[in-house]
Amino acid sequence: PLDNTAMDGYAVSSADTRGASRQSPRFLQVIDTVAAGSVSECQLKPGTAIRIMTGAPLPSGADSVVRFEDTDEASPKGSSPQIGIFGEAEAGLNIRRAGESIARGSIVLTKGVVIRPSEVGVLASLGRSTAMVIRRPVVAILATGDELVDINQPLPLGKIYDSNTYSLAALVMRYGGIPRILGIALDNEDSVVAGLRHGLDADMLLTIGGVSMGDYDVVKDVLAKQGEIAFWQVRMKPGKPLAFGTINGVTDAGIARNIPHLGLPGNPVSSMVTFELFVRPAILKMMGKKNLTKPAIEAVLEDSVVNSDGRRIFARAIVKKRNGQYFARLTGPQGSGILTSMTLANGLAIIPEDKEGMEAGDTVQVIMLDWSEE
Repeated sequence: PLDNTAMDGYAVSSADTRGASRQSPRFLQVIDTVAAGSVSECQLKPGTAIRIMTGAPLPSGADSVVRFEDTDEASPKGSSPQIGIFGEAEAGLNIRRAGESIARGSIVLTKGVVIRPSEVGVLASLGRSTAMVIRRPVVAILATGDELVDINQPLPLGKIYDSNTYSLAALVMRYGGIPRILGIALDNEDSVVAGLRHGLDADMLLTIGGVSMGDYDVVKDVLAKQGEIAFWQVRMKPGKPLAFGTINGVTDAGIARNIPHLGLPGNPVSSMVTFELFVRPAILKMMGKKNLTKPAIEAVLEDSVVNSDGRRIFARAIVKKRNGQYFARLTGPQGSGILTSMTLANGLAIIPEDKEGMEAGDTVQVIMLDWSEE
């Protein structure tokens, strides 16, 4: 809001420094000292200087600030009634002008801008403690399956721990959403309907499992009865049994809702890959973000990949950069139940559906999951 100094030093009139040099300093009388946050009441007159600290308002009559290092002051903490200037100072030297960062009448932040740390700082510099924003979407997560046991319970014979719920909840948080864990529904329609009812006040519903062709895969049937199926099954691997639509119902508070629903496959890798490709963009879109895709690069494939069923393969890969070129090698076996492959992968190598495979040495597109290789 005002002219201030960008350096610790002396506020002077540039005219008083003409001809100054180390061999022939110009000596000025020091009439005041100003700290940041203070304002000098002194009027700078010819032949005078004011000792000033970074951020302090520029005194009246000054048009330049000479650094301590360019004077004969031995110690910046000292105090001297007279100071020697070792060089000519141009008008405007070491001065931050009012409006230099933000001009009067300029638009600082526009609708749709993501509030990052720098935007928070700009708002604070304007004295704004609040701003209207799009709230983070609430994503309800319901796992399905008679075989599932929560991680806090004993594990009976024939059962497995529910890992998918926690992987997806972490992904929801990572991309800015608020996860709401609904628990585990059994493989029957009544249990699934009851579980979904508790998530009807969310912004999006995710179910895990129950969307394949098995006798106990009931989620798609519930989706057909309780809402509308937009599509079911995608020509991709892993993740073919993916369902999308809307769920209708009444919340526990008696409010009628119609919310988007994504039925993700039950295999751990399939659920995470389909989340990255379908759920993540939806969450970002709900938050008003415009860039919905992850960065993709070209890399040299280091392993051969066979594509025998005409689906687009998203192979878990480890991408590294060597001599200016990216290389992608598979994490190992690509089974959709090998969750540890996702801990190793930083990218998904795309094998097109119209190819029977790709050989080592071929160039492949890779969607980067974690952009750590610059």
